[in-house]
Amino acid sequence: MSARWQDLVVLVALVVASALVALAAVALLHRVLRRIGRRAELVAELAARAYRPGQVLAVALAVHLVLLGGTTTGAWRDPLLHALLLVSIGATAWLVAALLMVVEDVALARIRTDVRDNRHARRMHTQITLIRRVTVVVVAVLAGGTMLVTFPSARAAGTTLLASASVIGAIAALAAQSLLGNVFAGMQIAFSDAIRLDDVVVVEGQWGRIEDITLTYVVVHVWDDRRLILPTSYFMKTPFENWTRRESALLGTVEIDLDWTAPVAAMRDELRRVAEGTDLWDGRVCVLQVTEATHALVRVRALVSAADGPTLWDLRCLVREGLVDWLRREHPDSLPRVRVAAPDRPSRSDSAAAPTPPAAASGSDGDARVFGETADGERREQTFSGPHRS
Repeated sequence: MSARWQDLVVLVALVVASALVALAAVALLHRVLRRIGRRAELVAELAARAYRPGQVLAVALAVHLVLLGGTTTGAWRDPLLHALLLVSIGATAWLVAALLMVVEDVALARIRTDVRDNRHARRMHTQITLIRRVTVVVVAVLAGGTMLVTFPSARAAGTTLLASASVIGAIAALAAQSLLGNVFAGMQIAFSDAIRLDDVVVVEGQWGRIEDITLTYVVVHVWDDRRLILPTSYFMKTPFENWTRRESALLGTVEIDLDWTAPVAAMRDELRRVAEGTDLWDGRVCVLQVTEATHALVRVRALVSAADGPTLWDLRCLVREGLVDWLRREHPDSLPRVRVAAPDRPSRSDSAAAPTPPAAASGSDGDARVFGETADGERREQTFSGPHRS
């Protein structure tokens, strides 16, 4: 065997040995971190997320160092070193992104949203979630730029690109105007506190909860388990309802149209009984008022309060069902009715027996007709239709 082949075999053996040593070192470090992580949540998350990128980075660096120190030369050596450099850059970016996500996950775990007043916690969750996505994108862009710089042709093209940066920037801005608008809107949503994760909103006539917020779109979980996907710019341009902007507690109304004979005082007591008999009511507001009394019906409005939007919906339905059932059982006469009153008309026999009244004198009230057979009626008839012709 020639000396060249001997050097190649030795180099391959060193590469394999260095890779195995790197993997063993990473595995040992992983076990140590997992043992420490039993008492520290941050270390446990770090051990779980950094294990795979740590393996790739350790092997790439170990093999790269062995090849740099080797004496074997060949056409394959420089491309392999370049490939290992690219792998090292990618693994480093992967590891950095994993470390940042560990920090963000730990921060999210410490901010509890299972409390009654979780407005501040949901705001922090929204901001941290969007910051996580931004950091991952920034790390990926920096890693891609660093990889491109390692190519000599890319470095040479960089000078030309910088010279025409203004033109390229203008073209890119026009081409990606919608995308960039959504990205900036996503950042504005994160820090303007317009909407947060788990906010109850009404958009496009749909009632739902904010399920996810990304840099380009927002996912609204509609009440019937559909998902409404809206661009982030929608929430910066279009009015929408946010039921949990300041606090989750809400007021809701139940309106019922009834007959004028409805017992309002007794109905008010029944509303209080229904509200006090359920855990859906938070004990703040329970009011019944007559808001309209026009034409044939009166409108009664029950105002109740609940801890959040979904609870309020169930409470309104419960109050409506309870009042309707109570009215149907206890006061059926109070339900809406249509009254029809016919005028009293004399019968045919009464009309025949009644004497004919004498003609009234001029200017008297004996004749109620406008154009009657009186002197005044004759004059009025001649005025509007002209004199009679014989």
